[in-house]
Amino acid sequence: MTDSQARVLLTNDDGVDAAGLAALYEELRAVGDVTVVAPAENQSGVGRSRSRAVDVDGHEWGHTVHGTPADCVAYALRALSTDFDLVVSGCNHGPNCGEYIMGHSGTVGAAVEAAYLGVPALAISAYHREEFFPPAEFTFETPARLTRLLVEHVLERGGSVDRVGAAAGDSRADLADADLFSVNAPVDAPACDFRLTEPLADYGVDVREASAEERETHDGDWRLESDFWARLDQPGRHPTLEQVADSYPAWSDRAAVVDGDASVSPLRVPQTPVHSERLDDLVAAVNRDWRDEREAAAAADDD
Repeated sequence: MTDSQARVLLTNDDGVDAAGLAALYEELRAVGDVTVVAPAENQSGVGRSRSRAVDVDGHEWGHTVHGTPADCVAYALRALSTDFDLVVSGCNHGPNCGEYIMGHSGTVGAAVEAAYLGVPALAISAYHREEFFPPAEFTFETPARLTRLLVEHVLERGGSVDRVGAAAGDSRADLADADLFSVNAPVDAPACDFRLTEPLADYGVDVREASAEERETHDGDWRLESDFWARLDQPGRHPTLEQVADSYPAWSDRAAVVDGDASVSPLRVPQTPVHSERLDDLVAAVNRDWRDEREAAAAADDD
């Protein structure tokens, strides 16, 4: 590590042993000095909840925290001596789309915590177009590579910082007019593009008395079930692509997922969508490099 290197904090909500975290760690090491501070165990669905006290253990990549993703960010940004330029949270195992589910997401919650503490952040979630949650046979290579390109560009646009003389809180990462990005990237569509989106305002929760069988399986007399996708008469939890193909407006993060693109929802705390020409320029620049990488890889395969 040198004083000129960008300093990246990497966390997640699936736990320190998750494959998505490892994929991001390997990719991001090419663009900066990466410190992992991640939950010791799976913390999916905890949102931005924080603990009053946590235990912290050492790890070969940094630290493990016996707490939530937001705990990890708070500990890293306030207890460690490193002045981080950027926080990256992910790759989450499954999409985080829509305003409602984003409030539940520990992946997004870590990014929101970072933004409130003054450090720009990216929340990265990986999805499979048909199965929603990536099956075991798929890797996180595409979301990780896309994240690395995005990180390269936001650091480059932030300009050079003299780390020796930098004031506490100075950051090289420039998210244009946003505090954080919520990204959903496919594991099964390597020819995807980034697409600027907004989280769909799709609030919904079904509250009902639990059946006798549900009471035996889960604690509690009442079931609180969130509506993650369009309300449809269907036997399964998730609709098929055909069922939702025309359900979502083109500007929404859900539409991008249905189309197999990588949604980028720029947000300000508290989670306010923003848009500007600078954001258009950023996504266009990343897409140019992404296409160049795909073409180079295809040419190498032909040799």
